Amino acid sequence: MKWIAALLVIGVLITPFFYVQANKIIYANKVTNYLLNEQHYKKNEIKSVKGIWGIKLPSFYTVVVFENEPYVEYIYFAHNNVMQFSHSVTEEGKQLGITDSDLKNLAAR
Repeated sequence: MKWIAALLVIGVLITPFFYVQANKIIYANKVTNYLLNEQHYKKNEIKSVKGIWGIKLPSFYTVVVFENEPYVEYIYFAHNNVMQFSHSVTEEGKQLGITDSDLKNLAAR
């Protein structure tokens, strides 16, 4: 009986971890599919797609970095429909003089 109780406690403790990890993967996959199939990017044009769990709402979002703009992070929401929500230029990009007018992947292509 003690083993069953211990397993239940362990299950309750690790379930949130798996929930967060699974959702990060799901959101990253949704955005990747959107970029490849609807926005017609090629895989080699996308440097990274990373699902993020944040404290603020929405809890889950995705950060995309494109090969042609390695100093810009694009934020995508993928709750119902996928949409590009915002972007930010990294500190290194700012030092290189990258401004919003230089961005190539802003909103829809």
